[in-house]
Amino acid sequence: MGNWAEIKESIVTNFGSNFGDMAVTYVLQLILYTVLYYLMFKVLKSNKGSKFIPVIIFFVIFAGVAFASSMNIDSTYLLLVVAMIALIVFTMYHTEIKRSMLNLGAKKSKIANMTASGIDGVIDEIVRAVQNMSKNDVGALIVLSDNNLPEGIVESGTVINAEITSQMIEAVFYPKAPLHDGALILEGVKLYAAGCFLPIFENENLPKEMGSRHRAALGVTTVASVTAIVVSEETGIISIVKNGNIKRYADAADLKNALSEYYWTELSAEGK
Repeated sequence: MGNWAEIKESIVTNFGSNFGDMAVTYVLQLILYTVLYYLMFKVLKSNKGSKFIPVIIFFVIFAGVAFASSMNIDSTYLLLVVAMIALIVFTMYHTEIKRSMLNLGAKKSKIANMTASGIDGVIDEIVRAVQNMSKNDVGALIVLSDNNLPEGIVESGTVINAEITSQMIEAVFYPKAPLHDGALILEGVKLYAAGCFLPIFENENLPKEMGSRHRAALGVTTVASVTAIVVSEETGIISIVKNGNIKRYADAADLKNALSEYYWTELSAEGK
């Protein structure tokens, strides 16, 4: 108990004697630390890293008490601790942080005025087109975007800004169509751009049956928070790719779930 009493007395003495002169500095540092830790915890929580949060909190509290209880308080040391933790989080989750930064400037497509039946109709059109292409072994790559893709991706294709219908989607990927080799970008209820080139995911461990479309889908979902739908030209197998993870052999139910998540999440955000 004596040790704790000494620590408490030291903290009160140091902060009490300096707080009047250093009030502005303390407040600014508190705001800075709060923002940094909020951003770090947000990245960790959204990427299944919540288990690290209690460890970081414990370490920061321990370090703060240790520094504050000494007779010589130097907040620079605590700032270095924060910087080290931030560097560790960035190193482990740099891809996720990049996606989050791209999302900061994202603007949701205007679909809030659509009815539930209208949204369901759009989803049915996309599912119908994907299943038709799968049956006919027509290769396709569709990206569900929230206007959060790097500008270079959209600029590499052709803006078409057309209504979503199964016929239009299938026409884009018709083997002799000029834009069939690239990706089709969907934004809300519009076929926004076609023939777009995506970054290729380089990994020698990928199965050989995953061709350039699968690698492009993996590549784009590692740099932006988007969902990609792939139809294999060789096998007709449908895959759904999100956050760099791929689900193969997707059926109609899987497609509807992925599309519903995209549209209804966006609709909810528009309604706020």
